Amino acid sequence: MTTEPPPSLEPTHNLPEVTVSALSQALKRAVEDAFGRVRVRGEISQPKVAGSGHCYLRLKDDAAVLDAVIWRGAMTKMSLKPEEGLEVIATGRLTTYPGRSSYQIVIESLELAGEGALLKMLEERKRRLAAEGLFDAARKRPIPFLPGVVGVVTSPTGAVIRDILHRLNDRFPRRVLVWPARVQGEGAAAEIAAAIQGFNALPVAGPVPRPDVLIVARGGGSLEDLMAFNDEAVVRAAAESMIPLVSAVGHETDTTLIDFAADLRAPTPTGAAEMVVPVRLDLLAQVTDDGRRLLGAMGRLLDERRVRVEGLARGLPDVRRLVDDLAQRLDDREQRLGIAWMALLERRAAALDRAFARLRGPREVVALRASDLRPLARGLDAAMGRVLEQCGVRLEGQRRLLESVSFQRVLERGFVLVRDADGRPVIQPDGLTGGQPLTLEFARARTVGVTVRGVGEREDEPSGGGLSSRPPARRRSARTKGSDDRQGNLLDDF
Repeated sequence: MTTEPPPSLEPTHNLPEVTVSALSQALKRAVEDAFGRVRVRGEISQPKVAGSGHCYLRLKDDAAVLDAVIWRGAMTKMSLKPEEGLEVIATGRLTTYPGRSSYQIVIESLELAGEGALLKMLEERKRRLAAEGLFDAARKRPIPFLPGVVGVVTSPTGAVIRDILHRLNDRFPRRVLVWPARVQGEGAAAEIAAAIQGFNALPVAGPVPRPDVLIVARGGGSLEDLMAFNDEAVVRAAAESMIPLVSAVGHETDTTLIDFAADLRAPTPTGAAEMVVPVRLDLLAQVTDDGRRLLGAMGRLLDERRVRVEGLARGLPDVRRLVDDLAQRLDDREQRLGIAWMALLERRAAALDRAFARLRGPREVVALRASDLRPLARGLDAAMGRVLEQCGVRLEGQRRLLESVSFQRVLERGFVLVRDADGRPVIQPDGLTGGQPLTLEFARARTVGVTVRGVGEREDEPSGGGLSSRPPARRRSARTKGSDDRQGNLLDDF
């Protein structure tokens, strides 16, 4: 069986074959070459900062959506941070992302699309921060009347710091600490926030004195120039400052978000210097005037008190006459006291005699007590007799009980109690030896001394074993009657 070869697979067209990766790279080069650098205007949507620091977002208008990414390096340098709904002009380059067959713009810088968009963004930020309570009046602290140290956050090269120092020297010279910070451009907001936090971090009794009041100042400028003072980090640092803070940004018509978070807003930097310290000459004049008024009031008070004392003195009696009267009264009291003392003693003696006369003699008292004791003695004798009679009855019962269990009753029934030489009862004959003396106790405490002749022998044996003082016939009769050997058991208890 033969197999026909398969038909040849020849291409039906002359287009070259390419891989997906090659085509994606070709599209990527074409897009990047055609749109190497573009400026796109649109509204930011869904901004999200990843853990890597890159920011992913979308730019949209009413007809299209463009994906966008801001790499971490560019994100840290941007003064304008992406926010939802913010209309911006993004500058960057177009590229593709082959992994999802999409294109996107890599944003290198952001700027607001116009003043209207900027104001809209600021108004939205203001509402959000106000909802958090950062602008509440209850958070604001009073400015000290005369601070010892004034801290200033501003550019060290501008005219603002010179105006503040000149105004402070004119009014009341104070020690000034300047924390240099950029007030415009990239990184200005971070430096201003760090300066406010740095002043607050100074220890109270450290080598660098902690300011009693802070001034955050900048000269006038456009809305874009003042954007650093609208930054959220700056506003939060001003609201969290434990040192009273005065904002002096721009001219009187300029308003930034730090003005709402500050404890006091000054129309200009010079005005801020005027608010934090009083005029020294005015204080001196006020102190002089207060001293003059105090001296006048003290003089009038002393004159009034002197006139009053003089009037009171006229109403007082002559001191010598008053002392003489008191001395005479004292002598009279002394004489009357001596008489009264003797009269008192006499009255007490008479009262004592009357009390003694009412007292009874010892014999009378004893007789009265004896008459009271006689009924008690008769009752006691009767009670004692009853108690003794009851005790006699109980004692007689106990005696009878004792006699009923006494071994003497056993002996009266014909038994004897065998004792050894030490008076101990003999219970068994095992320990007896020939010639050992014993004592036999009969009823009514009658005793007979005997001697052991032998131990373990029968009575009919010729050896003559037994007790020497007992006749044989008596022993045989006893053995016949007491062959049950109950005597030893009866005497076990003795």
